[in-house]
Amino acid sequence: MEGTSVATGKTERIYYIYYRKNGNQIEEKAGRQYQDNMTPAKAALIRAKRIEKDQLSNKENRELEEKRKRENDNLMALNCLFELFLKHKSHLKSLKDDRIRYNRHLRDTLGFKLIEEITPFDIEKIRISLSETLKPATVKQVLVLFKRIVNFSVGKNLCKPISFKIEMPKVNNIKTEILSGEQLTRLLRTIDEEPNSNASNMMKLVLYTGMRRSELFRLQWNDIDFERGFITIRTPKGGTDQIIPLNEPAKKILHNHPRTDSPFVFSGRSGGQMIDNRNAINHIKKRAGLPKDFRPLHGLRHVYASILASSGQVDMYTLQKLLTHKSPQMTQRYAHLRDDTLRKASNLVGELIKKVIKES
Repeated sequence: MEGTSVATGKTERIYYIYYRKNGNQIEEKAGRQYQDNMTPAKAALIRAKRIEKDQLSNKENRELEEKRKRENDNLMALNCLFELFLKHKSHLKSLKDDRIRYNRHLRDTLGFKLIEEITPFDIEKIRISLSETLKPATVKQVLVLFKRIVNFSVGKNLCKPISFKIEMPKVNNIKTEILSGEQLTRLLRTIDEEPNSNASNMMKLVLYTGMRRSELFRLQWNDIDFERGFITIRTPKGGTDQIIPLNEPAKKILHNHPRTDSPFVFSGRSGGQMIDNRNAINHIKKRAGLPKDFRPLHGLRHVYASILASSGQVDMYTLQKLLTHKSPQMTQRYAHLRDDTLRKASNLVGELIKKVIKES
């Protein structure tokens, strides 16, 4: 093919090369006769290197350059937005898990795209791919993380909202963990033998009060009214401070718990708020021989609720208030335990009537 040289004004040859790569026929410009000092031999050499994959195609070079430009120039690709998200959300306890999820599942697939370039097909490919090896709950966490990054970025006027709805996998979150009498006895014995008072007393306090892990981490000595017998729970899931009774077993645990200069009952390093204690808690769980899928603190909250519900002496409204559930729906998972107890009590009537008739 011929063209006119911009530099000399002369007519010059334009060399193109043709080759196949990954099953695709590719045609691309090798260079101009005078402007690029291109010859048939040089064009043939370029073609050979393309075929041998020693060199990227022009299209691949453009895509790579665009990718580098977005990363280096700090354009608002998803990777950049995620880093800003991390800086502004540094107080979140889920930050470490968010980074792991992002690096594993989103960074390489969507990280170099602008939000406006991400399509429903991109998200669907990720959802299908993750669903092949991961549980629905984990897939949902990844997609929710993407939504949180987008919502944060929209709030900061860094991008426009996505124009489509993300379909989340269906997850059954209703899991009620119950320990048998033997397991509970073994756990309490192991707790009593544990030298780490923060871990052992935290587990016992969950069992006797049903408090959440995050509520225990935030618990300060000023929140405990030993005289009136109440614990103030600061900013629980419902969003407002709430008060629960301080029963005698819990009061005894707190009275015997070692005090430091820290305002926190279960203080972390340097007297600050505790961030994590999974190692110590899981050590107790392992020594007690509890099931692998039993979540020590959250599971003991379920044990607390299950014991009260199955007693038949606590109604669902009272249980809801003790658990500081915002709505009764979450408490309903324990309703069948109370119903079973009432059913057993009701079934006694036949035996009692037979006894009365026999004795008369």
